[in-house]
Amino acid sequence: MEVEIVASLTGLAGLAIGLATGLAVRVSERAQQAAVPAAPVGGLPPGVASVLSVLRSSAVVVDAEDRVLRASSAARAFGIVSGDRLVVDEVLAMARLVRRDGEIRETEIQVGPQSVRSRADGRWFAVRVAPLGSHGLVLVLAEDLTDMHRTEAIRRDFVANVSHELKTPVGALSLLAETVEVAADDPEAVRRFAGRMQYESVRLTNLVQDLMTLSRVQGDEPLPALRPVMLDDVTAEALERCQTKASGRDIELTSGGESGLQVRGDQELLVTALRNLVDNAVAYSPENTRVVVATRRRDDGHVEVNVTDQGIGIPDGEVERIFERFYRVDPARSRQTGGTGLGLAIVKHVTSKHGGDVTVWSKEGHGSTFTLRLPLLDTPSRTAGAHLARLATENADAKANAKTNANADAGAKRDAGAEETGADAGKVADAGKNTKNTAREATP
Repeated sequence: MEVEIVASLTGLAGLAIGLATGLAVRVSERAQQAAVPAAPVGGLPPGVASVLSVLRSSAVVVDAEDRVLRASSAARAFGIVSGDRLVVDEVLAMARLVRRDGEIRETEIQVGPQSVRSRADGRWFAVRVAPLGSHGLVLVLAEDLTDMHRTEAIRRDFVANVSHELKTPVGALSLLAETVEVAADDPEAVRRFAGRMQYESVRLTNLVQDLMTLSRVQGDEPLPALRPVMLDDVTAEALERCQTKASGRDIELTSGGESGLQVRGDQELLVTALRNLVDNAVAYSPENTRVVVATRRRDDGHVEVNVTDQGIGIPDGEVERIFERFYRVDPARSRQTGGTGLGLAIVKHVTSKHGGDVTVWSKEGHGSTFTLRLPLLDTPSRTAGAHLARLATENADAKANAKTNANADAGAKRDAGAEETGADAGKVADAGKNTKNTAREATP
């Protein structure tokens, strides 16, 4: 009997322990489920939005159904996101792969036109895609590399153009030297080829000089030793340097506008910039025409120097590119007219270095007008200086008048003194006469 009671108690104890164990397991599972945050519904996990707001890159967060939960304004402006969808197929495919295997992926993409002619209009991005949390969210970061790609393209084009431009005169000089050696017994041929060699050497010298000037003005360093520069002197020197070329084509060079205007800058660089504009106008103008350089003051404290020609003009689609290095609107004509292709680029950088800018108006068949806009020299200082000079002149005049008046007063006093002295002398003389007469009358 006792054995049965013990067995029953043992069974009840085992049952109680089993029930307690099962209850503990259930409580533990519920606690674990409560510790795991619920998947966000229509939003981001706490704190993610704050982190994304301080990122410099364009940021996009995509949910498990490829819907965009958050996108920066730059991502929408660059055409990566439209509405609540990623519109760049390559980025969308990367997001799906990252969601599937959880691996971070990186690539470079181009958004926008991809044709050869309009490739420069597209934008390049370095895209990095990574998982965000454990609920299928994906983070897309896109960094704009357009300026870097554009700079690299300009560098490649510059190196290629410099190599080509240097190779042309160097190769010509080599061939001409060989020809002169062969024609050593023909003086006329030697003179002709020597003249051609001189032309090519001048062309090479000009190219090297333009490269040196461009390297000097295109950096971020300020120009040293700026001083007041008279624009009249700049205009006169620039026209003088271009006069021989203009006379050879019967093109008249004239100047006009307001005189006496000053700017602060480097006179040699300003002359170079203006000479390049005048030389360009002469090169692209027909014979028996006129190139005019005019200077005028602007109301906002700036001065404008206009160079106007009656040349062939520039097509509308090419105006924005004419200030690029080695860019030529008509390469065939440029070869005939000469030049290095760096003149307008130098003009742009020189005016920028002087705190100004350059603009152009042009119409095909009606000529062009290039305008240099520069800040005037400190006009209040000039006005104050003129005022001080005027005061000094007035003071000098006042002192001179005072001295003159003092001299006049002194002279009048001297004259009055002389008159008084003469009168006294007369009185003395009269007194002497009276004394003599008195003495005579008193003598018996």
